[in-house]
Amino acid sequence: MVVEVNEKVALYLGEPQPKLLRSKRKTLKFLRGAYAAGVPGMMAKPSTDLLANAGGYAFHYGCPNPELRDIASWILTSGENSHRRIAKLIPALWKRHGQEDLVLVGLLLANMSEEELGESPWMALIHMLGESEPLGALLEIGEEMLRGGHEVPDDEWIMAMAGQSKLWHQVAVLFISLRSEKPGPIRGVVTTAPGGGELFERIRNRLLSQEN
Repeated sequence: MVVEVNEKVALYLGEPQPKLLRSKRKTLKFLRGAYAAGVPGMMAKPSTDLLANAGGYAFHYGCPNPELRDIASWILTSGENSHRRIAKLIPALWKRHGQEDLVLVGLLLANMSEEELGESPWMALIHMLGESEPLGALLEIGEEMLRGGHEVPDDEWIMAMAGQSKLWHQVAVLFISLRSEKPGPIRGVVTTAPGGGELFERIRNRLLSQEN
């Protein structure tokens, strides 16, 4: 990733630290400090707390995307000789479930190969899903992975995924929406998906309108 470095974040991160990645606990704590360093000015804390609660996140500092890209780049550089440590960090970030954590997961998945992760980035993502997840965040992660060169899985994979649970079915529709082509043979996955919120139904309606 090519990024412009925020001086405050760069100062906090310092040089790559391969040894730090040996401890998930220490790395997770360190990253919260990095998120805080990336928050612009005196951002209103009450508003970020409200966003965290409304979005189903454990916390939300308000660290902007460019700064999160800096942090992701630092992690990738620190772990370039031990991709498995990064791969093991990803589920820990997801489990903690801060808003910045999920964005960081998307950036890491987008910039790692199947060989480095031990499975496809799409499979790695769905294996981390809980009983409920912020669909907007999942859509953004999917878009990031697509930009990273990871093509959306084929129809058979999508259909198999949709049959696993209500959430997986909805996420399958999100994945379909990332494709450039019409739903075609898997239109049924879209029509039979459980009802969702405003974002989900907007995506569903857009996909179905493409068939007309």
